Amino acid sequence: MGFVSTRDGEQIFYKDWGSGRPVVFIHGWPLNADAWDDQMKVVAENGFRGIAHDRRGHGRSSQPFNGYDFDTFADDLNDLITGLDLRHVTLVAHSMGGGELARYIGRHGTDRLDKAVLLSAIPPLMLQGPGNPEGVPEQVFEDIKNGILKERSQYWRDAADGFFSANRPGNKVTQGNKDAFWFMAMHECIQAGVKCVDAFARTDFHDDLRRFDIPTLVVHGDDDQIVPIDATGRKSAEIIPNAVLKVYEGGSHGIALVPGDKEKFNQDLLDFLKS
Repeated sequence: MGFVSTRDGEQIFYKDWGSGRPVVFIHGWPLNADAWDDQMKVVAENGFRGIAHDRRGHGRSSQPFNGYDFDTFADDLNDLITGLDLRHVTLVAHSMGGGELARYIGRHGTDRLDKAVLLSAIPPLMLQGPGNPEGVPEQVFEDIKNGILKERSQYWRDAADGFFSANRPGNKVTQGNKDAFWFMAMHECIQAGVKCVDAFARTDFHDDLRRFDIPTLVVHGDDDQIVPIDATGRKSAEIIPNAVLKVYEGGSHGIALVPGDKEKFNQDLLDFLKS
């Protein structure tokens, strides 16, 4: 574990396990690097170097008042990659992290990358509009911000059900899954919580996706209640040249954490890394 300093003087926490070709994990909102512990262990045990960082405003990284936009997040990721001098990297990104991955490629290219994985990711655009009728209505994002500002601890407890599709019959979500979600969410500062909603709702990643020129795996659950697959995963797979789309039937937004889907994703990830 350690920290890298960003070009604007903030501190980004990261954990670094194993050795071999690096796999850099980019967490979703409102989580942190701990959300990837299962996958970090799997890749480290299979000959890869797993690295996961806390986004600014989340977990153990700096919590400034400003800087919660995707250009900044992408540049923070670049500071991590160049600071550790990583090459032949596979980037694996969940949810909001998918926007960070896409914008990184849009701004910094793929010279240091070999592959990319988008898991339940937000690109190309979340906000519903005339050109994106499958997207999420603006009022949903306003409700999220209001929930955080009103009483964020209870909001996060309530939000866990939809995140994991724990409101579906026969789900395999554990109380531990929901507790871990709440715990990580409470380590995100309230300013990041609110500002990130605007960022992931409104940022358009179409141009960033068109710059992908590396093998890309897109994984998405067809019961994702947070990031609807028809607005995001399916469209990303169409835009990214030669992308492979894997749809998990009944899969929630929290695929990498829920028993059953977690093990399936771990195997798909390993197969992709070794291909």
